[in-house]
Amino acid sequence: MGLEVIQNELISKDTGTGEDFPAFMGLVGQSTRMQKVFQTIRKVAATDSSVLITGESGTGKELIARAIHALSPRRNGPMVIINCGAIPGELLESELFGHEKGAFTGAHRSRMGRFEMADGGTIFLDEIGDMSPGLQVKLLRAIQEQTFERVGGGQSVRVNIRVLSATHRDLVTAIGTGAFREDLYYRLNVIPIKVPPLRERKEDIPLLSRYFLERLAARFEEGTKRFTDAAQDLLLAYEWPGNIRELENMMERMAVMSEDSLIGEDELPESVRGIRTPERVLALNPLHNGMGFTEAVDLYQKTLIIEALNRCDWVKAKAAALLKMNRTTLVEKIKKLKIVREEPLSPDLDLF
Repeated sequence: MGLEVIQNELISKDTGTGEDFPAFMGLVGQSTRMQKVFQTIRKVAATDSSVLITGESGTGKELIARAIHALSPRRNGPMVIINCGAIPGELLESELFGHEKGAFTGAHRSRMGRFEMADGGTIFLDEIGDMSPGLQVKLLRAIQEQTFERVGGGQSVRVNIRVLSATHRDLVTAIGTGAFREDLYYRLNVIPIKVPPLRERKEDIPLLSRYFLERLAARFEEGTKRFTDAAQDLLLAYEWPGNIRELENMMERMAVMSEDSLIGEDELPESVRGIRTPERVLALNPLHNGMGFTEAVDLYQKTLIIEALNRCDWVKAKAAALLKMNRTTLVEKIKKLKIVREEPLSPDLDLF
């Protein structure tokens, strides 16, 4: 089956209810900006060029990488994904390149790394901006020469892979501060794809809302729910700091919690309705509650961190990315503030 045929078959997305949506490889959107993204995916898929996908957390960067691989000549080969921000720096090199037995404490046997697993296919380096400068040097060599050595090994391993990468960080700024290598940036950024945040493609919000609700209706085997005009206006006015991920999670909440087929504005989360929760009011008005500076700062930090964790399903690496801090810093604050999953302040805070 030719590439053109595969592309044509994937232009629409059936939710399981018989209704098609304007979509491309699971990416739903009819806005001009998303159509340009789809066009770029089609153009680069047939090549082996490196692609750097940038955009805020929750915008669908991994879906774009999957689309490129699925439409490429490498589609019958493996696609290996690694989140560089979710793995501690001291372990990331081993995850990427593998290690030999005895290379470090706990290395009881030799282990293949992600680069070897991706041989003949595609490797997707997510959150590449979180990689340490030291490891960036080794990554650059591996990409340029398609060879590397396992940790603790001296024999070169040759692979044939395509490299896709993504980040929510501003790598140009990181280059200026010395946090990211300029030569690696140009090696990764042969073809740039910038994914717009949901607030910059608001014409897609009604479409996405309907798509998620249709899909949930098929999953729950019940009728499809819809929003009133007033509720839809609030969805359009909201800024969606968590982007598509936040919208999808909210649609599931509406599908589960709403008793009627028509969802009104009073059923939307408080953050969407613009209502301040007690915790946020307390955090923003500490002097009215007799709080000192340190106590107020701790409360605000705790509120902010719990909101980020809730939006990211308590995946610390993703929450750290949303908060624009290192994962280790977030873990330290969670311990210091004694944050546990059983005591969320509110799922409806709007602090970003």
